[in-house]
Amino acid sequence: MRVLTEAQIERFFNILNQASELIQKAKDQSYLDSLIETLSVVQDQDATNLELSDADTQKLTHICSGFNRSDYDSETLRKGIQMAILKATRVDNIQANYQITPDTIANVIGYIISGIFRGTDTISLLDPAMGTGNLLTALYNQLHNTLNLTPSISGIENDDAMFELAADSVEIQHIHAELFHEDTIQNVLAPVVDVAVSDLPIGYYPIDENAKGFATHSENGHSYVHHLLIEFAMDHVKKGGFGLFLVPSQLFQTDEAKQLLKWMQGKVYLQGLLNLPGELFQNTAAQKAILILQNAGHDAKQVDPVMLGEFPSFKDQKAFAQFLTEIDAWEAQDLK
Repeated sequence: MRVLTEAQIERFFNILNQASELIQKAKDQSYLDSLIETLSVVQDQDATNLELSDADTQKLTHICSGFNRSDYDSETLRKGIQMAILKATRVDNIQANYQITPDTIANVIGYIISGIFRGTDTISLLDPAMGTGNLLTALYNQLHNTLNLTPSISGIENDDAMFELAADSVEIQHIHAELFHEDTIQNVLAPVVDVAVSDLPIGYYPIDENAKGFATHSENGHSYVHHLLIEFAMDHVKKGGFGLFLVPSQLFQTDEAKQLLKWMQGKVYLQGLLNLPGELFQNTAAQKAILILQNAGHDAKQVDPVMLGEFPSFKDQKAFAQFLTEIDAWEAQDLK
């Protein structure tokens, strides 16, 4: 079955790639823009509105006619789109914020969420910086399979191209999602959910005026966008609900962390900080961790001990499985 699935992923990617390369050459534009147009053609099976020559329109129609939605499950489609976006980042030399959260990390985040919410009937998620929607849809598919329920998902993204890719991705996967094409820091009217989750962009937010309404804003100069997004996200989580964020491992070791810690006091509990394997990053400064926060209320309390540690190498399957067992025990004995 796995061989068949890998073959299907490759087959779907080849359709996307051939079509995108044709459009890219014909219109002399980026691979990313061509991929966005390809996803629309694949879904609508209509290439007539792209203003291509008759010959190219015919070729494109033939390529995309090889796609039959019923041949694929959602996870296969997600992975095919992921492969195409990864190619776009290489071909177009796209900025770091377009980088996709690796599936290994998404799987770990989904594993933690599954453990916390095992036995629940419903679960709702919000990603305040969803990018291309890969993490959000990966979690949707994983939670749908492990918890045997249909998650309710919402996402926010300001970048035009990334939002279009996210919207196309959820549509082609037949996932119902509430997506907002807005700047999160301008206080989007997003839903209140059980879990906020995000691979947060790292750096400074450029519009100081927009950040003033946040307790985590910097008193001097630009504010860290990842601090603002954590605050926004947890403000949209239910009492006792959780936030899981990919953050710099050194999150609490900067001068700006004072405002973040001040905001957290009495409002959210720091329940865990799990460093990802150092081998995934170019250097120590770039290392990231999974931050686990819980809103106060509904019998939530500060766990003792806080889950701290570093994942072993994902290549060391025995050590990795043992670490997951430790997380299971912590969730069952301490967190709950």
